[in-house]
Amino acid sequence: MRNEKRRLAIIASQGSLDWAYPPFILASTAAAMSWEVAVFFTFYGLTLLKKKITAKVSPSANPAMPMKMPFGPQGFQRIDWPMPNFLTANLPGFDHAATALMRQTFKKKGVATIEELRTLSLAAGARLISCQMTAEVFGFKHEDFIDGVEKGGAATFLEFAAEADVSLFI
Repeated sequence: MRNEKRRLAIIASQGSLDWAYPPFILASTAAAMSWEVAVFFTFYGLTLLKKKITAKVSPSANPAMPMKMPFGPQGFQRIDWPMPNFLTANLPGFDHAATALMRQTFKKKGVATIEELRTLSLAAGARLISCQMTAEVFGFKHEDFIDGVEKGGAATFLEFAAEADVSLFI
């Protein structure tokens, strides 16, 4: 049995709804298991630290995305609706509709929201680090982010990651 705490280091680089879940699910779970956790948010992942998360999903960006309806008869809900790129890319409002359907499906299945997972991560002791360089490039101020977010550069994260048992790029 190990006597020292395990460490998880995650780089979160994406800010879409489907890419927002993995870093927070893994961070909150590992922190709840008493692991030391640091998540470094860079590029579009920085938006997940903002006070209001506006993450969306785009089926045209992910052709493997299954589209199931979160409403209607069970048989209707089981159908995989293939969404060709020419439809998803050219139909105004399709990303908004897909985002609403995904959020509704998550809610129906009892999946925590991104905001809830983020709060759980912080409460369990995970470090959420905003990439200072990327924040400056995108014009974000530290005040744009929720309380508890650390401001740091790559060196801040690498000091933690150098001792990590598990390192992930998401």
